[in-house]
Amino acid sequence: MKLHEVYSKRIFGEHGIPIPSGDLARTAPEAEKIAKKIGFPVVIKSQVLVGGRGKAGGIRVAKNAAEAKQHAQDILDLTIKGLPVRMVLVDKAADIKTEIYLGITNDRAARKPVMMASAAGGVDIEEVARKTPEKIIKCHIDPLMGLKSYQSRDLAAGIDLPREHWAAFGKIAFGLWEAYQDSDATLAEINPLVITGGGELLAVDGKMVLDDNALFRHLDLEELRDLDVDQEAEIRARENGLSFIKLGGDIGCMVNGAGLAMTTMDIIKLFGGEPANFLDIGGGASADKVAAALEIILSDPNVKAVLFNIFGGITRCDLVARGILDALEEVKTDVPMVVRLVGTNASEGQQLLKDANMETADTLAEAAQKAVAAAKGN
Repeated sequence: MKLHEVYSKRIFGEHGIPIPSGDLARTAPEAEKIAKKIGFPVVIKSQVLVGGRGKAGGIRVAKNAAEAKQHAQDILDLTIKGLPVRMVLVDKAADIKTEIYLGITNDRAARKPVMMASAAGGVDIEEVARKTPEKIIKCHIDPLMGLKSYQSRDLAAGIDLPREHWAAFGKIAFGLWEAYQDSDATLAEINPLVITGGGELLAVDGKMVLDDNALFRHLDLEELRDLDVDQEAEIRARENGLSFIKLGGDIGCMVNGAGLAMTTMDIIKLFGGEPANFLDIGGGASADKVAAALEIILSDPNVKAVLFNIFGGITRCDLVARGILDALEEVKTDVPMVVRLVGTNASEGQQLLKDANMETADTLAEAAQKAVAAAKGN
């Protein structure tokens, strides 16, 4: 789950990272009031979870109250990359002298968090990594030991940060590590972390991405989710406890288990098809859950066939079969379907489906071939 800049920076501030004074506004008069309170000049920033806000006119500087109100209204009227701007952050403008990048994410290969710093702040860090990777200094953090002082000093030295800023940089690095760890984040970054004309370090922009699987521990943060960035199907899937990701193909997939779901998509591609989604109904899916999953798959107008691949370990295949048939009672469709059931009560499940004149398969390869052929109208 992505957090808006304003919420990310509030978390940073709670962990001792200096951030500009500012507040959130949902109307132009609110923005004007905040601007008057913190003093001019101010920066008015659209809060949408996409990049390129500045180029789209979503970030503007106001030097007086009239400009603050007008800029806020202009920004709130925008739609940036398909997302409506519903709120703006009004921040005290910073006297920026130098821009730095500082962030933490997961390094799956190393199986550790990695903190990264770069003197090339204020720009797309992925572009820096692609064109000039030597400008990014990294250090891996032992999750049991945490960030050590020498590591923050190594990062500061690596980006040629003047020594007089090392102490402040170290405090910010530790604050970012704490924010990352305490929030169960998969990404926490400050871009840019600036050195002001007065010689202070300030996080003028921030971004956090949280681990969805840990949100049960952060119900206060779950409430900050921006539903504008989620597709309706993904919202419905989350409400029903399903793992769902929409893709660009035309073969809907319903599978129990993430690994089996990935294998199923690979087999579909092997036989010339394209999966329309990743959908994991989980290990102990009920008939109601299966029915909800099928409704979500069929809500995609691009789906021309549906492939079910169920391994009945915890999940009983007869319950899955009943869920499919129950869903088809509610959602009338002529989309062809292929079902492969293996495991607990598989024979009972297959019989239920055969009695309903549904296409079944004994192996995954056979099921994938049938689904691809059905999607192509063969």
